[in-house]
Amino acid sequence: MLKLKSMPCAIACVIASGALAGAAPALAQTPGQGDPAAGAPQRVVVTGSLISRTNTETPTPIQVLTAADIQKSGKTSVAELLSDLAANGAGTLGTGFAGAFANGASGISLRGLTVGATLVLIDGHRMAPYPLSDDAQRSFVDVSSIPFDAIESIEVLKSGASSLYGSDAIAGVINIKLKKNLNGTRLSAEVGDTQHGGGKTKRASISTGIGDLGADGYNAFITAEYRKQDPIYVADRENFGYANRDWRARGGNDLTLGVPTNINNFLTAASSPFLYNPSNPNNPAGVNNVDNPANYQFLDPNCNFAKYRAGGCSVRDTESFIQPPTENLNLLVGMTKKLSEDWEVQFKGSMFRRESTNNRNSANNSPLQYNPTAFNGTTTLVNGVLTPRVGAVPNTTFAPGAQVGANVTNPFGQNARLYGYIPDVGPALTTYNESTATRFSADLIGSAYGWDVTASVGATKVKNDLDYSGYVNRSALYDALRNGSFNVLGGNSPAVMNQVSPHFSNKIESTLNYADLIGSRELLSNFGAGPLNFAAGLHWHKRKQDAPPSSLTANGAVASTSAFTIGEETNKAAFAELQATPIKNVEVGVAGRYDHYDTYGRSFTPSANFKWTPSQQIGLRGTFARGFRAPSPAEVGNAGSFFTFNAISDPILCANGSQTTAGNVPSACSFSPPYVQTTNPDLQPEKSKSFTFGVILEPVRGLNMTLDYYKIQIKNLIVTQAGNDPSFTPTWVRGPAAPIDIATGVGNNTSVGTPAAGPILYGLSPYINAGSTETHGIEADVRYRWRLGDKGTITANLSAAHTFGYETEVAGEKYQLAGTQGPSSVGGATGNPKDRAQFTLGYARGPLDVTATVNYTSGFSTFDPALGETDCATTAEHVGGRAYFQGLVQPSWYCNVSSFTTTNLNVAYKVTENLTIRGSILNLFDKEAPYDVATYGNAGNQTSYNASLHQPGAVGRFFSLGANYTF
Repeated sequence: MLKLKSMPCAIACVIASGALAGAAPALAQTPGQGDPAAGAPQRVVVTGSLISRTNTETPTPIQVLTAADIQKSGKTSVAELLSDLAANGAGTLGTGFAGAFANGASGISLRGLTVGATLVLIDGHRMAPYPLSDDAQRSFVDVSSIPFDAIESIEVLKSGASSLYGSDAIAGVINIKLKKNLNGTRLSAEVGDTQHGGGKTKRASISTGIGDLGADGYNAFITAEYRKQDPIYVADRENFGYANRDWRARGGNDLTLGVPTNINNFLTAASSPFLYNPSNPNNPAGVNNVDNPANYQFLDPNCNFAKYRAGGCSVRDTESFIQPPTENLNLLVGMTKKLSEDWEVQFKGSMFRRESTNNRNSANNSPLQYNPTAFNGTTTLVNGVLTPRVGAVPNTTFAPGAQVGANVTNPFGQNARLYGYIPDVGPALTTYNESTATRFSADLIGSAYGWDVTASVGATKVKNDLDYSGYVNRSALYDALRNGSFNVLGGNSPAVMNQVSPHFSNKIESTLNYADLIGSRELLSNFGAGPLNFAAGLHWHKRKQDAPPSSLTANGAVASTSAFTIGEETNKAAFAELQATPIKNVEVGVAGRYDHYDTYGRSFTPSANFKWTPSQQIGLRGTFARGFRAPSPAEVGNAGSFFTFNAISDPILCANGSQTTAGNVPSACSFSPPYVQTTNPDLQPEKSKSFTFGVILEPVRGLNMTLDYYKIQIKNLIVTQAGNDPSFTPTWVRGPAAPIDIATGVGNNTSVGTPAAGPILYGLSPYINAGSTETHGIEADVRYRWRLGDKGTITANLSAAHTFGYETEVAGEKYQLAGTQGPSSVGGATGNPKDRAQFTLGYARGPLDVTATVNYTSGFSTFDPALGETDCATTAEHVGGRAYFQGLVQPSWYCNVSSFTTTNLNVAYKVTENLTIRGSILNLFDKEAPYDVATYGNAGNQTSYNASLHQPGAVGRFFSLGANYTF
């Protein structure tokens, strides 16, 4: 008789009764409700294998997070939970990165190989990726939209798995397993708040199910969850160093908005718009033009020249987010119907909707400013054709007596510039994003003619409805200024603002439909010391990504909103696995997969593994796997994007990098140039080899330990050339030369002139197959359970990872990036720490359950050898594109980012059989995020913390209180 089991390719729930999650040995899953084999060992299918087994201690390292572990974490979202994985490394994507192409979403990067090398499955099957690719390139599944209460377990396979799962499983697999049956009703509610303001969180859910699979032949259930998280603004944290723009006490510059300094040549937008005469021929002797009060006319009486120069007309940034506001509504329905003793069918449908608001800030557009001298237009990329200077305004100055908006004229005898923030626009470059992920699946599971069979089909889609605001049509703005219809002091009519700053929208979506057929059986009952098992399967999926540019971006009316991708792929695959125990206590397995992609061709990926258990106390295991990642539609399709990351000095207009050298253009010194990301139809797939070798120890009862060494080599790595090839020199496309401030060589004095070349508009950065990346390290899991009789039970779990090396090779040159900021062009310069660890200590006695979790991330340097940047004096500027120390020598202590440790506490108390109350404190000791001056992956251009690694230190201490009630 068939023992019904989880669908093949899904990861079994490997919970030892009351034990913590981990990669250590575990008991088999407890037989389910209504199972006729109750009391007998249950065979389950574990990740990394198609063949069921009674012992879930596998040759491959697996970490399991159960529903109980999730609740004990105190976290309020899956994204927060997974970001703390010790195996999560460089290139991880968090919601705190405002400038991300996929802002609002979250992705996991196992072994630091980016989100594109980690395959995320739901119930063992592929899910449509987020329509906005990470860095406009890498496809990933957004884990931030998956609700807590719909999850049965999360399983992390920490080994290459392309031989069974296909493309993208180079670094490993994360399988998020949703509930498949439920009886009774469960109500849950939770509220939380931060100590330092902002970030209030509310969450409520209801789950209910009917039917007993054994007695009634069916089970049906529904789970609904609502979650709302308020924003945390940068202004809420400006009393902390990482959000304070004034760096003078730290050896740097004052970057406070509206404060004139030498790095902005004492000309910057302030709380009052003002007109400036850059060419007064009658300045007093010895007085620079910029220092003469007669050359200014402030249009708001609350600001004047003296107050302006003293920093009294500064502006607070009240719009940038440390944590964006989100609102989630999630629904999961499922039904399992028993067709016969040997067959059952499972249906599941889900809708996960997330609404979020993000604004992409930079030093010059938070809030948006006027263009004092010229607007060089936007560059459009449509069907592979680049068109620069669309909507350019070659001269934005105003002639003597000319109109400068409503009720203002130029009072000077020479052309005047307008400085200031554009009113009535709202937060800069803002996107309201309603992301809806839908998934419908059906699985037929049974046995026939000696085969255990699973047939699965599914349709998945992620649709984003995007509403944009905070963008400005510059040509319309200057038309309105010149005809007097726009008021520079604000109060403009909706009709005028609709012309100057139109609100517009876009719809993008990603779909993936799949079909799988898998069969397994015992070929020989006696092959050496055990049976010879065989499994084989077929896979098909079709994926489409339809993420066109918005209409106003495509025609160049406003700046680029986000990357665009239009493309599709079809994958057909066949795969098989053999597993045997040729001699006593030695298990071996081999697997292979043949893939055909219509975008590039064929791949074959084999794998092999072994486990030797000479005694109950010790075991050895190892794996070898080849893998691949097929070029995505964003890399080979109709796609493109514009991006910035580091700062440079113009090789012509500021050749020596000094703002004060005679003939240099100060505004061309230390600026972040735009790059145009272009696709490459000739890209080859990334190919990988991975190895693991480990030891499993159980020296005493209750103590389980594993230690695994891993090594992953990736060749034909697909990267953008800028930031990954230190020898790369972009071909800069320039606009026409126009009058601009040029240094005279006397202090900070400038005079208006026409330079030898025009400004840089963009540089091309194509995708390339760039050499290789190799990373190797060790991962340890230690788990202990100590029973104290009637005094309770203590449990402890340590999960730790150490990276020995992370080496890239480009054009024959090798660069060691472990323990550095590199590769900084990937995922917001997340940093590449060598060590991460998580320690969990729990105590349970009767109705009381207390869990403390300590998360540790080691420090790292702010160097990026992949960028050719190993000079401690300039990493903030040259790696992160930040002006903290522009024109100064960066203090040596900013060459390194400090380690970061947080402690979370969760307490649950079962008041009655039905009611449980719980409380938690995240970041119990209120640890502040350390400085990371070389990252640009955070809340905005002048915040100096790492949102991917240190976001809890920016949120600060967080309290929550909740309750569960079941009946």
